Amino acid sequence: MALQQGALYWPARRALLVADLHLEKSSWFARLGQMLPPYDSLATLTDLMAVVLSTSAKEVWCLGDSFHDRHGCDRLPQRARQMLTALTASTRWTWITGNHDPGFADHCGGAIVEEAEVDGLLLRHEADPSERRGEMSGHFHPKLRINHRGQSVSRRCFIATERKLILPAFGALTGGLEASHPEIVRVVGPDAQALVPLADRLLKFPVAA
Repeated sequence: MALQQGALYWPARRALLVADLHLEKSSWFARLGQMLPPYDSLATLTDLMAVVLSTSAKEVWCLGDSFHDRHGCDRLPQRARQMLTALTASTRWTWITGNHDPGFADHCGGAIVEEAEVDGLLLRHEADPSERRGEMSGHFHPKLRINHRGQSVSRRCFIATERKLILPAFGALTGGLEASHPEIVRVVGPDAQALVPLADRLLKFPVAA
């Protein structure tokens, strides 16, 4: 079930999948002298906690780039750390590492793996174009932009094929890559669909369009 918040819910396992939280992105930029409002982790974790509660999820799978760098967990503000450790303590929580957080150490609870196979589906950070098995991933932060009657609307989206599903970025301070970007098409092929979940329906758009 693709959720409007940008998460994926797996009812048979009572599992929630999210990608690209990029926690502590603002503090990473602050160290470089670019000052951003330091509330991105709190905003992301507040949204994530709400989805966990609303779905009664018992498992949470984070599909990589959960922190903006491998030391992001160490920089979490106290309130954000309390929220995160409460989540990891109350669910079966698994971190899949990504290109931003390789080698990240466990200071916040949960298990850490490079990728996982769950009920025949591969969970990893970046989709492998040669993979023939069912695969769920993140990495690309896909967004769909539509121009209609002079108005431009942009929404984060899922990218789907028969075997692949790319999740949007869940983090509060994450950009997005156009669904039709060549790097996404290279991985999923020209026949993929962009999925935009609303409260009461799922909209589908051909990526090639």
